[in-house]
Amino acid sequence: MFHTRSSSHELIRHAGPSYFPLAFIARLPFAMMTVGVLTLVVAERGSVTLGGLNSAAAGLGTALAGPLLGAAADRLGQRRVLVPVGLINAALLGAFVLVVASAVPDLALLAMSVLIGASAPQIAPMSRTRLVAIIKRKIRPADREQVLSSTMAYESAADETVFIVGPFLVGLLATAIAPWVAIAGAAALTLVFVTRFALHPTGRLDPGTRDAQHQQAPARELASFPLLTVVAGTLGIGFFFGATLTSLTGFLAADGNGDRAGLLYGVMGIGSAALALGSAAFPARFTLTARWLVFGSLMLAAAIAYASARSEPAIVVALAVLGCGIGPTLVSQYSLAAQLSPAGRSATTMTMLGSAVVVGQAVSSALTGAVVDQLGATTAMALPAVTAAFIVAVGIAHALSTPAAPRPERHTESVLV
Repeated sequence: MFHTRSSSHELIRHAGPSYFPLAFIARLPFAMMTVGVLTLVVAERGSVTLGGLNSAAAGLGTALAGPLLGAAADRLGQRRVLVPVGLINAALLGAFVLVVASAVPDLALLAMSVLIGASAPQIAPMSRTRLVAIIKRKIRPADREQVLSSTMAYESAADETVFIVGPFLVGLLATAIAPWVAIAGAAALTLVFVTRFALHPTGRLDPGTRDAQHQQAPARELASFPLLTVVAGTLGIGFFFGATLTSLTGFLAADGNGDRAGLLYGVMGIGSAALALGSAAFPARFTLTARWLVFGSLMLAAAIAYASARSEPAIVVALAVLGCGIGPTLVSQYSLAAQLSPAGRSATTMTMLGSAVVVGQAVSSALTGAVVDQLGATTAMALPAVTAAFIVAVGIAHALSTPAAPRPERHTESVLV
């Protein structure tokens, strides 16, 4: 998993052997949420439009509450935030199965979707925060930059895998059993694995000490333009996920093969995870911003090929190349965020990025679904190229806003939560 073997083994030892599989499973419900809500509402209410609105509402809830939960974790500690939030979210997901099948008004359903998104435990940014803090405290200074790069590569690969496996699980459970099973499964995973993650020893240290508060930078530093461009870049990644999966589903559904969308979509995850993990081996002179622009441009080129594809083999090839671009791009964005995070605001920063991905996916899924219904799937297949162009444009804005590379040591200023 890591290239600096001794230091990486030290990180694994301090995190614990169960940490990485636990953190991986615990983030699955987050990836299943928007697609699961969409699938269940469409199945029970018979309206694709209403399903898309509920999916977007869940994303809106995440956008509103996600950074606030991150800020609370920075101040109070992850345990005090994740345990109650996870229990609330599991209860809401379980209740949603019953509410959507009842005669409650659509507006009430939308309100509940907002609450589901607002209470969604964002394990990925919390995990990054814990690992960055361990790197700061336990890894030798000479090895920190390499271990950080490898850790961000692994975490991004895990995110990539989860955001592909999550929708795949939703589709599989909905097709094989019933649409409500996916949401019920997400509730069970949240109850068991999110709670276990919250109580893991890596979340034991309480940051709410006078010393930690003294180190915490003002909240206004979160609004720095370079950091906001990184957040916008991950928003573009979310746009891309939603547009690609929804347009692919629409294209295959035209021939009655919509249930195969998850399988083809998974092709993208192969190259994505491999290149994300391999990005830790890139030389230091290949800067993070340069990687964003290079691999973002690869995404754009492959997305254009995807837009013009009219057969499954051509689509598979385009998706495979897209995966090779998206993995390193996401790693670069999260690594930049780790460097640019204000002192003591790591959980807030990482949650901003995680929220952006989910919001982008939810909104893009809804909009792409509307395009499929109104203009056809072939038109919708051009939308991933639009989102890739957005990612490249934001990368250029970031490059122009940071003429000098951020100091590598800045990522070690985070406070363990």
